[in-house]
Amino acid sequence: MVVADTSPLNYLVLTGYEYILPAIHGTVLIPPAVRQELLSPAAPALVRAWTSAPPHWIKEAEPSSNLLRDAELASLHNGERGAIALAASRGLSILLIDEWPARRIAVRKGFRVTGTLGILDEAAHRKLVSLPEAVGKLKATSFRYPAGLVEKLLAQHAD
Repeated sequence: MVVADTSPLNYLVLTGYEYILPAIHGTVLIPPAVRQELLSPAAPALVRAWTSAPPHWIKEAEPSSNLLRDAELASLHNGERGAIALAASRGLSILLIDEWPARRIAVRKGFRVTGTLGILDEAAHRKLVSLPEAVGKLKATSFRYPAGLVEKLLAQHAD
């Protein structure tokens, strides 16, 4: 079981790879703030539709309100703050987050963090996806990524 922030869910849905999450992690918990962000009018229509009728492996859960008030989380977006607080309140060790400021805070708090690229890399290692194909689909979205990291991952999966 893992906790996800908005970005990995958004990009996995947009690329059609959301099905790999339960294969790798089983249940994916999201705080209400992440659901709200995925349903926002600013979110892509495909993501809003998916979130309106989420699969059985997505579970919404409330984080501890005390953890939401953690001063170190104050600079983060609601979804990031909620995801970190939810993982802490459930005693989970893995967070799915793309944004670097949130990742740094989560790592300082002792969480193992991976994002969209890490999920796709793991799925490629498990032969669930072709990483070059997945990266190609990801590049067709608004996803921002370090080019060097993508090149390194693609080189690891070269035939």
